[in-house]
Amino acid sequence: MCGIVAYIGNKQAYPFLIKGLERLEYRGYDSAGVALLDDNKLNVYKCKGKVVDLHNFISDKNIKGTIGIGHTRWATHGVPNDVNAHPHYSASKNMVMIHNGIIENYGPLKAELMKRGHIFLSDTDTEVLIHLIEDIQEKENVRLGEAIRIALNQVVGAYAIVILSKNNPDELFAAKKGSPMVIGIGVDEFYIASDATPIVEYTKNVVYLEDEEIAFIERGKDLKIKTIKNKAKTPYVQELELKLEALEKGGYDHFMLKEIYEQPRSIKDSMRGRLSSEKGVVNLGGITEYEQKFLNAKRIIIIACGTSWHAGLVAEYLFEDLARIPVEVEYASEFRYRNPIVYEDDVVIAISQSGETADTLAAIELAKSKGATIIGVCNVVGSTIARATHAGSYTHAGPEIGVASTKAFTAQVTVLTLMALRVAYMKGTISNSRFHTLISELEAIPAKIERVLKTNDKIKFIADIYKNVSNALYLGRGYSFPVALEGALKLKEISYIHAEGYPAAEMKHGPIALIDEEMPVFVIATKGTSYEKVVSNIQEVKARKGKIIAIVTEGDTQVKEMADYTIEIPETDEILVPLVSVVPLQLLSYHIAVMRGCNVDQPRNLAKSVTVE
Repeated sequence: MCGIVAYIGNKQAYPFLIKGLERLEYRGYDSAGVALLDDNKLNVYKCKGKVVDLHNFISDKNIKGTIGIGHTRWATHGVPNDVNAHPHYSASKNMVMIHNGIIENYGPLKAELMKRGHIFLSDTDTEVLIHLIEDIQEKENVRLGEAIRIALNQVVGAYAIVILSKNNPDELFAAKKGSPMVIGIGVDEFYIASDATPIVEYTKNVVYLEDEEIAFIERGKDLKIKTIKNKAKTPYVQELELKLEALEKGGYDHFMLKEIYEQPRSIKDSMRGRLSSEKGVVNLGGITEYEQKFLNAKRIIIIACGTSWHAGLVAEYLFEDLARIPVEVEYASEFRYRNPIVYEDDVVIAISQSGETADTLAAIELAKSKGATIIGVCNVVGSTIARATHAGSYTHAGPEIGVASTKAFTAQVTVLTLMALRVAYMKGTISNSRFHTLISELEAIPAKIERVLKTNDKIKFIADIYKNVSNALYLGRGYSFPVALEGALKLKEISYIHAEGYPAAEMKHGPIALIDEEMPVFVIATKGTSYEKVVSNIQEVKARKGKIIAIVTEGDTQVKEMADYTIEIPETDEILVPLVSVVPLQLLSYHIAVMRGCNVDQPRNLAKSVTVE
């Protein structure tokens, strides 16, 4: 969940480290730190707070050095403070380490090391690992790289680590298991990071470390990789497709707002080359080889977390409605712990924006072990999930920096819609006329979202009215129920207002007790098969003096007469409504959070990529 950067080369390391940490701050912002080696002196600077606090803290200190490591933390072991911030020293203070992940057996390792006289300064599992590595190096009298290999065979858990040692002034050592790590290759220099965002400015050539691999990175020499079982590997160099301008705010006040407004483009990009209404074609090249598995599947299992889980719920409606395949949507974090029944003819769809979500990865491995076919839907090329699945489709949303996911959700729903349409067409469970209608409608979605974005001023006006509420309820039926969940999640994530999403009909089975004249109820009430039922639910709320803010189809008069406020969206086929109706809810949450003075892009206690269980 933390962000890692490192540099070795001929240039000063600090400018890359600090800029890289700023780029990775969406991964964690409890504390930050750097270590630089200059003239055989190891200078470590770290503090609680954001990267800007670290930069200010270092302003009057020695930041020289052509080799260095940096870290921005999302706390797991130990509270966020200066002591628990990374990098962490070994016992002798001759080496330091940064770490993303969790060492699950750090307790017994720490107890054994304490028996040997080791004194620990922090509460972190990271400090235990660097002490263990140095202890092995001294006791076994081996080189540092070998000590790292031996130590990693003793630890249980996930890690991405980089180690800097005074005794190895021209070397960095990096390793990973279950947490991402990418190495950029320049001219006589190397860049290391948790993802490609800090690297793209400096080189397009990268190597993604695989699980249980150690990288030996030496100044002026070629990159060497071996496994923790001591097997040499040939580095596989890939070319980055990421563009630098995609990582900037581009004139917007926040990344989240920029990403909301990017959705017409990101949806188009997710459809490009895969859909043509003119030719009547839907084709996802990434899953072509496994289409027969879909056709023979008796069940689809969808595993995901957070916003991706909500996209999976939309997909449940899509696959059951269009392709007539039973679907189960599972929280990845629960899936592996309840001894699930998985058959060899099941198709498992794993959804993750980052492609690094630890719980989803663990669920993938469990399903694979039972013989299921795993299809990935993720946004990051070369990510761990992309490599762990049998096949899949990228969403092409582009980098999403705001912690609260927006364009990733609509891109995921777009790809899942294409997938369901393709399978339905091949199975013959959808008529030709319905198929052609839906792909034409899908092509029109970006233009419809453009129209919704033009209602921003009205949404901002509504946000101002409800910015100080303590609770909110979101209601939807059918395809709009997952949108209600997603709308509530967005409000909770960035404004810290308690909100719940419910199926509209379930409101009277509990949540209706909460409704009074202070309670705003956001209802997706667009035209469709459940429209009249939703109207009845709105009447139930009004009878209890609740405040209704409704998302309605353009031209609606019935709900408009009952609601306190309405936000109109273009008329859209019912199965595609989630792609359009979620946008005003994203904007509403954004404006409420800004008005409450919240940090929209970096909400408290959250991180973008959850790479720990």
